[in-house]
Amino acid sequence: MAEPAQSCRLYLITPPALPADFEKTLDEALAAGDVACVQLRLKDVSDAVIEKAVKALMPLCHKHEVAFILNDRPDLAATLDCDGVHIGPEDMPFDEARALVGADRTVGVTCKDSRHDAMDAAEAGADYVAFGAFFPTTTKENTTSVTPEIVEIWSETTNVPCVAIGGITVENCEPIVQAGADFIAVCSGVWNYATGPAAAVRDFNAIFARYVARLERT
Repeated sequence: MAEPAQSCRLYLITPPALPADFEKTLDEALAAGDVACVQLRLKDVSDAVIEKAVKALMPLCHKHEVAFILNDRPDLAATLDCDGVHIGPEDMPFDEARALVGADRTVGVTCKDSRHDAMDAAEAGADYVAFGAFFPTTTKENTTSVTPEIVEIWSETTNVPCVAIGGITVENCEPIVQAGADFIAVCSGVWNYATGPAAAVRDFNAIFARYVARLERT
């Protein structure tokens, strides 16, 4: 019997600055459809601000059975009991991050356009690797441009999950889904969606479901 087709899943990244009503917005978005995880990404803020945001948002995620990932800070991820941490090449070596958060928490690694770096991270024990940016994005500076081919090659050669990130929207995501991305990481494409974040979650999941249905028919 053939293995069932696997669906891509949504990986949400919080806005660069959290609006006053963000808890309500997030709750509605998570209720709208399948979301694998939420990454809290706050740059150039104090530890106290991060801690306050974690305490407000992580219970909402857990209510919807969604993992809560902290960006950049393995130390705070461990202290605040987050489900995992995401690190970039400028943050710290993977082994140090793993030692800080322990074996049971998720550690994901940004690899930009480098399959070599992704292989090194996977061999070191990363739970997922992230490639991008696939499209222009205002969320991050100094991005590296990649194409869906990197996802296709990765998905064909390894079992370690990959996350596609960078300027991804409902309108442009399908080639990346078709290439075999395990997760689509989205920030503005959800929070700034014309008909609202909850609608974006529904529309992303509809695309994922259509692709799985096509695979199952082939």
